[in-house]
Amino acid sequence: VITADHGCDPTFAGTDHTREYVPVLTFGPLFDPGSIGRRASFADIGQSLAGHLGVPPLANGESFL
Repeated sequence: VITADHGCDPTFAGTDHTREYVPVLTFGPLFDPGSIGRRASFADIGQSLAGHLGVPPLANGESFL
């Protein structure tokens, strides 16, 4: 899994983080090729990894597996 923790609009003059969508790249036997669409929460990554690793579900997020 390769991702980032936030996105920044390069045209914004300030130093605050802006609401930009960040990429999520996954690879492995359980990941089907294609887009997972826009996710409601960054917690979806953690929930997906928890399911992949066989650990109990987390309190937040929805798996995209």
